[in-house]
Amino acid sequence: MDRVLIDRGTIARRVEALGTTIAADLTAELGGPEAAALSSGRIVFIPILTGAVVFVADLIRHIPFKLSLGVVAVSSYPGKSMESKGAAIRGEMPRNLEGKHVVIVDDILDSGRTLGLIRDVVMEQNPASIRIAVLLSKRVDRARDVRADYVGFEIDDEFVVGFGLDYDGYYRNLPDIATLRASAL
Repeated sequence: MDRVLIDRGTIARRVEALGTTIAADLTAELGGPEAAALSSGRIVFIPILTGAVVFVADLIRHIPFKLSLGVVAVSSYPGKSMESKGAAIRGEMPRNLEGKHVVIVDDILDSGRTLGLIRDVVMEQNPASIRIAVLLSKRVDRARDVRADYVGFEIDDEFVVGFGLDYDGYYRNLPDIATLRASAL
């Protein structure tokens, strides 16, 4: 690692705050605490694999409702690439989202291609609502017009690893978000 950008304690506090905010928004949209508690099958979180695994695992622990996970695999950074090569869905997309409250969860919003693709596919299924939650949002010009409803942290345009983010499949397990030394790339 070159330097820690966001330490694990700061991440934990922010993820808890995001979960609390998402839960409050869903409660309001579903018609109050009683309705939200009875929302069986109406709340679906869609984490984008593999980067969002760590984030979504911590995030849903702060959502006190019955919910389901419908994971989707997307490839956009093949191998040792540090730049998106375009997003492509790998495998099955969650089905039966009509009338459901969907939260798409990703590790990072940069070009907007991945989240734009998934958002568009989900929208085709007529969900009751759709929200996007990201751990990180880069301050960059986006290739697609995508805005996250929930953002953990805004960062400059740096290549980062840890807390689910990787380089060539490694470093996802680091508990902090960090930049890499040039020699590691």
